[in-house]
Amino acid sequence: MTDRATRKPRFGRDAIVAGACGLVVALMVGASYAAVPFYDWFCRATGFNGTTQVATATPTGAPLGRRIAVRFDSNVSGGLPWKFTPEQTEINVRIGEVVTVFYTVTNQAARTTVGVAAYNVAPLTVGSYFQKINCFCFAEQTMAPGETREMPVVFYVDPALAADAENDGLNTITLSYTFYPVRDTAPKPLAQSETDKRKGSL
Repeated sequence: MTDRATRKPRFGRDAIVAGACGLVVALMVGASYAAVPFYDWFCRATGFNGTTQVATATPTGAPLGRRIAVRFDSNVSGGLPWKFTPEQTEINVRIGEVVTVFYTVTNQAARTTVGVAAYNVAPLTVGSYFQKINCFCFAEQTMAPGETREMPVVFYVDPALAADAENDGLNTITLSYTFYPVRDTAPKPLAQSETDKRKGSL
């Protein structure tokens, strides 16, 4: 009787400890999945780590007289057989001036390949002032065998930069892109008419 009486509470404690450990593991796994989109959102919202901003409109007022050099860098990750280069390596722009530049991409493979671009600017503290209106980095890029394509980037340097005393001596910004291979592309949804046709054939 004594042994049975002492075992019951122990088994109860073991079950509670096991359940708590399982809950902690589940929370840790969930947090790891949530961390990536949260970090991406945080960088986009704050310009942290040199992440450029997405502009919803062109700047108001005339561009400032102050000029700044913008350099363009291009990289391709291993496993993606693309040639990726800026058409201009550097331009001088006025702060607040809307500018369009082009990158050229060539798929050097004999098959269709898909890539997506990551980007940032240097120095990293300028990310919140570098506003992109249009950019090829917003979506996956599918390239046919041997295809060459011009990809535009439309941007401006926010006039608020001129009021930032920490950037008074800034005269150069580097915009850098790296294309990465996309091996598992998301299936494209069927158009409504195609869905109807399939249903009708069943």
